Amino acid sequence: MKKEIKLSKKCRQNLINKPNVIGVGVGYREKGGFPTEEQAILVFVTEKKPHQELSASELVPRTLKGQQVDVVEIGEVRLLDEEEEPQIKASPDRLKRYRPAPGGISIGHYKITAGTLGAVVRDRTSGARLFLSNNHVLANTSSGGDGRAAKGDALLQPGAYDGGKLSADLLGRLERFVPMKRTFQKSQCAAAHFWEGLVNKMLGVFVPQYRVTLQRANHKANVVDAALGRPECDTDISDEILELGKVNGVAEASLGQEIVFSGRTSGLVRGRIIARDVGLFITMGPGEQVYFEQQLVTSAVSRPGDSGSLLMDTQNRALGLLFAGSDRASICNRIDNVCRLLDIEFA
Repeated sequence: MKKEIKLSKKCRQNLINKPNVIGVGVGYREKGGFPTEEQAILVFVTEKKPHQELSASELVPRTLKGQQVDVVEIGEVRLLDEEEEPQIKASPDRLKRYRPAPGGISIGHYKITAGTLGAVVRDRTSGARLFLSNNHVLANTSSGGDGRAAKGDALLQPGAYDGGKLSADLLGRLERFVPMKRTFQKSQCAAAHFWEGLVNKMLGVFVPQYRVTLQRANHKANVVDAALGRPECDTDISDEILELGKVNGVAEASLGQEIVFSGRTSGLVRGRIIARDVGLFITMGPGEQVYFEQQLVTSAVSRPGDSGSLLMDTQNRALGLLFAGSDRASICNRIDNVCRLLDIEFA
């Protein structure tokens, strides 16, 4: 196997700072819309623009450090919790109440809409059976200190969007999660509050309909969007994943590899690994983005509500945890990072 291209931090930063670029990773160069066997640095953009519309400094180079560079249009990449999109119809089998609950079905923190239950895992220390999904599915996109979620919060199956009720559909409680680091966060320091108040007083005189909020830049990247739930009763969760069966351990994803996931909205979806070692910006909401690194990009297109699905290979080995996507691709955390940061394993 040909040695994979390694991207330096400086090269990645130079590329991702260009206008319209949202991500950089390693994959196979495309020609005529089809992948070749030539590795390249992949630069992901929301929309390709004609060269004549860009200045020399805005253009992505064709080669970098002797490596080919390929620009890939991916569209806007967003977190994939369920939204009110009537045109997206999920199978009723994915939305109903299950006991025991398998992977691939509707679940969610009681304050959110709905996502996907990924799989049953084991705590490395205690051996307890837990269930895996995303932070933004089980922990309400919490940074850990914002009050959005706390250990012991109710987790519903099906999720609230799909009719789940606290009184009847409690599957378990939030056990733990990896905090979500915002790219920009509201500053808590006294100096920032002073200047914010002063500026807003001035605005109140001249343009009272506006206010200023100072935010602090966070340069630390996210690696996973992951959380765990503990079932109220151990027999309420199943080691199976809907339409796929049991997980057969874990493996490392490789470029071009065939993959599959079982999601709440899209059901069974197959595709290939497009890129590895991807750093990219994910849209959380209007004007808000979060940055992730060490991600996988796949051609298996996902839809709102598929977040939390377990990415697997053709041998049912876990490769990643799906959490975001566009209308052209899906983004997944590497499963080794998920297991390491949550201290879990697959039985």
